[in-house]
Amino acid sequence: MSDFTIRQATPGDATALVRLAREVGAEPEGWLISTTEWRGAGDERRYLRSLRRSRDAAVFVADTSEGIVGRLSVGRDPHPASSHVADLGLMVAKGHRRRGIGRALLDQAVEWARGAKVSKLELHVFPHNEPAIQLYDAFGFRREGYRQGHYRRDGDVVDAILMAFDVE
Repeated sequence: MSDFTIRQATPGDATALVRLAREVGAEPEGWLISTTEWRGAGDERRYLRSLRRSRDAAVFVADTSEGIVGRLSVGRDPHPASSHVADLGLMVAKGHRRRGIGRALLDQAVEWARGAKVSKLELHVFPHNEPAIQLYDAFGFRREGYRQGHYRRDGDVVDAILMAFDVE
């Protein structure tokens, strides 16, 4: 088990977060929608700066002595009828998976949701991403739907499983 801390991302984390996304996106298993395209460090820095006072979105990181190895993005649905729902995205560096980082980031998502008065967290996961599905199942997410051809990835259309977690 590696030592890590979960904290809110800062604009100074932009370069490390872009590197993490590009590394995870380039893995041949295809865990992310984007394979090589990810916003640059400048755009990431501006995005993180814009979140500083937001109650509707946040980015958290898993930080180790080796640097940032995990990212959780969470954002409230902007429609007034579903403002009690937030979407999340999660990634952990290959060499740091199955060490509790994903679970700790999900715990952080729940804590954020409680503070933001969000009662439901949602995410999409590729059907072939069995390790992530196992994590979400063990955490208490449930499957709410199957979205055929929901994303375009490298010119292909890929399916997604919609999963949700009720925040208590």
